[in-house]
Amino acid sequence: MYTARFFSTQLGRASLASIGAMVVLCCFALSQQVSQVPTVVASTAAITGELA
Repeated sequence: MYTARFFSTQLGRASLASIGAMVVLCCFALSQQVSQVPTVVASTAAITGELA
C-alpha cells in the first residue's frame, strides 16, 4: 500500500505532510520540556487517599 505510487497521489502527499508536522511538533514540545525545571504537583486524592 505504501509505495512510491501511493506517495505520488494527493492522499500520499497529505500523509507525508501530516507525518512531518507531527515530527516537528514533537521535537518542539520535547525541546520545551527539556529546558523546564520539573515541579511536583500533589493532588488531593494523593494526599487524602483515594476513595473507591
